[in-house]
Amino acid sequence: MEYRTLGKSGLQISAIGFGCMSLQPDAPHNQQLIDKAIEKGINFFDTADLYAKGMNERMLGSYLKGKRRDVILATKVGNQWREDGSGWDWNASKEYILSAIEDSLQRLGTDYIDLYQLHGGMLEDRKEEVVEAFELLQRQGKIRYYGISSIRPNVIDWYVRHSSIASVMMQYSLLDRRPEEHCLDLLQQHQVGVLARGSLAGGLLINKQPQDYLGHFATVVEQGATAIREQSVTHRDSVQTAIRYVLSNAAISSVVVGIRTAQQLQEALLVPAAPDLTAEEIAALQDAVPANFYEQHRL
Repeated sequence: MEYRTLGKSGLQISAIGFGCMSLQPDAPHNQQLIDKAIEKGINFFDTADLYAKGMNERMLGSYLKGKRRDVILATKVGNQWREDGSGWDWNASKEYILSAIEDSLQRLGTDYIDLYQLHGGMLEDRKEEVVEAFELLQRQGKIRYYGISSIRPNVIDWYVRHSSIASVMMQYSLLDRRPEEHCLDLLQQHQVGVLARGSLAGGLLINKQPQDYLGHFATVVEQGATAIREQSVTHRDSVQTAIRYVLSNAAISSVVVGIRTAQQLQEALLVPAAPDLTAEEIAALQDAVPANFYEQHRL
């Protein structure tokens, strides 16, 4: 397994992270997936209190019982389920963050979280309160580091300049090159780690029927998938090529892959051993899919 430092945090995390949102509730093979992932070197596991109304955290906590010290555990806060379960509302208040972590710690069966992330964020938030809450939790020893999960450049820019975030989780793939315009360079410059999600574009880059995606017409999506196949070599398949494209950017600390089956885990585990993309291969991929840009929340 390949390991990278998460920004300036000092955390050494696996280049492939285990995205737990995809885990099927109480599926009998989940324990085997987690055990094999750890055995093969994956040490970064990401969940959120939002997923399955907290049950995803509870499941993960049970699967990691006796293995807590072997992993880097990340979860998220900010989306508050309504009491009637009909949906959730955004709540980034200091009071809520300080309350919500107690429930996450209990569900996860741990007394600390390695990376606590704001699950979104808007300019209208009382952002100073968010930072105060996270830094208080750090002093209390309940979290080691904090970050945000956001695709909004103006929100990301504020936290980079006014907090000590260790990381930003954002969507990034050959079909979603929006972070390349500003965010990736900004985060690398400030030594903030990037956790990339959506590297396969929901399967559009590997096996899914082409369809319009983030401003790209289906024909362009098909061009991207074709380019991925063409740049795959003897020791690298399409999944590995698509993820290697994301890992080729120096700002990326880890690609968080949603895993729910043994096959998906096996595909993810093969990525670190796959050859890096050459500069020529990266250029060919970028030539196949024009860069897209954020239309809202710009700086």
